[in-house]
Formats: sequence, structure tokens, C-alpha cells
Amino acid sequence: MGIAVFASGNGSNFQSLIDCSNKENWEVPISLLICDRPNAKAIERAQAAKVPYRCINPHDFADKVRYEQEIVNTLEEYQIKWIVLAGYMRIIGETILNPFIGKIVNIHPSLLPAFPGKHAIEEAFTYPVKITGVTIHFIDEGIDTGPIIAQEAVSVDPDDTLASLEDKIHRVEHRLYPKIVRSWVEGKL
Repeated sequence: MGIAVFASGNGSNFQSLIDCSNKENWEVPISLLICDRPNAKAIERAQAAKVPYRCINPHDFADKVRYEQEIVNTLEEYQIKWIVLAGYMRIIGETILNPFIGKIVNIHPSLLPAFPGKHAIEEAFTYPVKITGVTIHFIDEGIDTGPIIAQEAVSVDPDDTLASLEDKIHRVEHRLYPKIVRSWVEGKL
């Protein structure tokens, strides 16, 4: 039984998971990347790391249920037990959620419940807040509403730019997410 990582873009959190799992020789392997965009850099990262991947484009399916059923079929083929969302820019529907309830985690670039959704870093920066951060949480049927597993604060300094704040948040993500994912799949949470 392995881990599938879902990503839509650059895949920097996917890369941090791969690097950590290789360095620390995780008991549970990262067995698959699921990507919804054929030109995503995450696919290049999977190829370089020799992690199997499937690009499943939602535009190739008549509806969300058929799209997600193809994902579930692929997860079953690879004997996936855990799903780790790492920049996957789609809402997980019940076709995936039901068979994997309690087995899907996500990382979000804010201290939830503040700033849920796609533009969390930008919203925190423009609000402005003095503290934002990173949240790792289970997925449920809502948008960034699942039970929180871990959070870490990131200060928003007066001289921060949006780019510098994004960089600070990504550094925390890349350190914290692999640690939490490993503890979770090894039953230590």
C-alpha cells in the first residue's frame, strides 16, 4: 500500500515529499503522482525521480464523476491507501472522497479557517495580517474545512513583498508537510 500525490502545477511540495522519503527511507513509498494538467512541472519531477505518474485530464471526461472514477480506478491499480494533495487545484468530490475518507490530506498556505481557497497568500498579504502560516488538514466535502492536523505560523514583516511572503510560506511547507505525512502514514499521529 502506497501514497499517491495529487498535483496540478509546479510540484514543489511533491518534490519535498520525494526528497524527504528518499533521504529518510520511508516505510510507505510514494507510489504515484496524479496530475490533471499535461504540461505541469510536477510530471517532470516525477519522471526525474522515477515515480510513476498518470496525467488524467478532466477535459477528457463528460463529467466530474467519470473523471474522478478514472482516478479511483488508477488508485486501485496502484494499490494506493493514502492521498496527499500538493497543489492540486480541484475540489475533491464524493467519488474519490467516499472510498478514501480519512485518507486524504491537504496543505494550505494560511492558518485556517482564515483565508480558505485559491488565493490565500495574496489575501493574507493584502488584508494585511501580521501572522499567516501553513495548515495541514484532512479533506472533507467542504473547501479547506476538514479537521486540522497541524499548523505553523509565519510572520508577515513590514518589508515583506508578496513574493518574499510566498517564499517564507513555501519553506515552511517543504519542511513541515513531509514530516506530518510520514508520521500520518506510519500511524504516529
